[in-house]
Amino acid sequence: MPTPHISAPDGAFAPTVLMPGDPLRAAYIAEHFLDDAEMVTNVRNCSGFTGSVDGVPISVMASGMGMPSAAIYITELYRFYDVQTIMRVGTAGVFAPSMDLRTIVVADDCITNSHMPELILGEGWSDRMKPTPALFDLARSVASSRDLAIETGTVFTSDIIYEPDQGLNQRMVDAGIAAVEMETAALYSLAVAENRRALSVVTTTDHLIRGEHLSSDERQTTLDEMIEFALAVAAAACLWAPKVVSTPRASSSMYLKSSPGGGPSRR
Repeated sequence: MPTPHISAPDGAFAPTVLMPGDPLRAAYIAEHFLDDAEMVTNVRNCSGFTGSVDGVPISVMASGMGMPSAAIYITELYRFYDVQTIMRVGTAGVFAPSMDLRTIVVADDCITNSHMPELILGEGWSDRMKPTPALFDLARSVASSRDLAIETGTVFTSDIIYEPDQGLNQRMVDAGIAAVEMETAALYSLAVAENRRALSVVTTTDHLIRGEHLSSDERQTTLDEMIEFALAVAAAACLWAPKVVSTPRASSSMYLKSSPGGGPSRR
């Protein structure tokens, strides 16, 4: 049903939705990768489209930047439009010194400096949030079948893009954290809360250790390999179990709390 933030009618979204942050990237995906794509919502210029891939209905919906924005659209898609699976397709900064730009990373867990997952999940909150296990395994299978090199690892979902803590990058390297972005923790925690499926796939665009960056134009239009991969996973997920919901894994791993030497912390 329409909400204050999504104007699409009932049934306008496919069971599986790809979710970039950038509305222009959502339009790019719809125009270049979906068959018979139609815009179904554009409230506040946060656009959503529905089309198909090889006859399988797929939607794409922008999330905006950061967890507060993403959480609005994720919640409403799961709760009011009966969306079963949301796959984030975004960009990330790199901590891993040996990882190159344009590397596709599938987040097999994430940590965060935000209170949002704890507020959403309450006693069910875990300091390491996980994707839906079967969806994560499906992504690895699709990558293998396409002979596509991907990386899996932990991402750090941050509330801060201009990080004031000058020592954080090195601590992330030392802790083995692969990359940093701003939405995955919201997606993974809301999938648990709404009993839906979730997976986050990102392409590395900024190297925080080596000082390398993609341009804004490159970020918008040169992520085709990730998009094609994500659409293949999305189509396979629809055929595999369009209405079967599995709950993402939980973990009791210790959060990377701050110490006298500093580090990410829950504020």
